[in-house]
Amino acid sequence: MLPFRAVLFDLDGTLIDSFAAIAASVNHVRAWRGLGPLSEKEVMGYVGRGAVRLMADAIGVGDPAENLAAYSAHHPSVIRPLTRLLPNARETLVALHGQGKLLGICSNKPVAFTRELMDHLGLIGLLSTVLGPEDVGRPKPAPDMLVEGMRRLKVSPTETLYVGDMTVDIDTGRAAGVTVWAVPTGIQSAEQLGGANRILSSLNELT
Repeated sequence: MLPFRAVLFDLDGTLIDSFAAIAASVNHVRAWRGLGPLSEKEVMGYVGRGAVRLMADAIGVGDPAENLAAYSAHHPSVIRPLTRLLPNARETLVALHGQGKLLGICSNKPVAFTRELMDHLGLIGLLSTVLGPEDVGRPKPAPDMLVEGMRRLKVSPTETLYVGDMTVDIDTGRAAGVTVWAVPTGIQSAEQLGGANRILSSLNELT
């Protein structure tokens, strides 16, 4: 069994693939602003640092608050049909929960969308905490979410593992003083994730 009491996960690219949904909502806002669509791969390059940053990078014109509001209004229409669990995600969470591990999510995705997806996918009952940027002062790569997650779970950094798919997750984990393992199942390759304490070929290595 893992030598950690708690395992906190990133979401997009780590547990789920929701890039098609994100791209659909980004292109909805771009069309509203009179801009042409971006490919899913292009949008993926903007994902990972929160919705505010996503709007700034992927839209770049108009009032940022209005763009975010338009994105947030559109996203519920696509989030469920265009999101899928990544291979071994469900099985890994079920197995870790069965081992008595405390599980949580720390994602830059708006927390309401994270909770909706976890409920829709039937995984919310396995999670002891779900955190987003709205719950803390700063989004990742600031350590705030992980620090708050550990506070809620009553665990120390040495008892906590963070699993993500981007260098922003590695930076976040290091800033919080926790062990970071990375999976190259999202935007970045194993070579780009070399700063992690360990690279997993698949989530099922956690069990």
